Amino acid sequence: MERTADPEFVSYVRARQHRLLRAAYLVCGDAHLAEDLLQEAFVKLALRWDRLRDEHPDAFVRTILYRDAVSAWRKRHRENLVGLEPGHGLPDPAVLAGEVSQRVDLARALETLTARQRAVLVLRFFEDRSEVQAAEILGVSLGTVKSTTHDALGRLRERVPDLLLTAEDRS
Repeated sequence: MERTADPEFVSYVRARQHRLLRAAYLVCGDAHLAEDLLQEAFVKLALRWDRLRDEHPDAFVRTILYRDAVSAWRKRHRENLVGLEPGHGLPDPAVLAGEVSQRVDLARALETLTARQRAVLVLRFFEDRSEVQAAEILGVSLGTVKSTTHDALGRLRERVPDLLLTAEDRS
């Protein structure tokens, strides 16, 4: 028996896949993992499409993305070798100048964050979600979102202290 995709589901996926892929990438920092996470989220949505099509399919997909990203991070974290340093494979910032150097510093700083910290920052600052919405999506308490945001921003400020300074401030 051959199954065909619901045209409404196909339209939904086409309309939202790029934005959701960008969010997945920002959460996990790995393009291939982001694609896998999004594909799994769409599969889970497809299985529940009849029930979710008229509700909030975006919320369902985002919740799956963020929770699966945290789970994938935990799994990788247990399996990783201890000696690897964050930022491996990125260009040396000493060779780069100006904004490019800052971007590299920021990318390295982001690699030091946990998956939950990245997920909270993406929800709060990339997707412009409230703390309450982020807590609901991640299935954690409001206090966890607040403390995770505080810790993540503190870690970023520690690693890239002049990131928010203007050119005038730096000279």
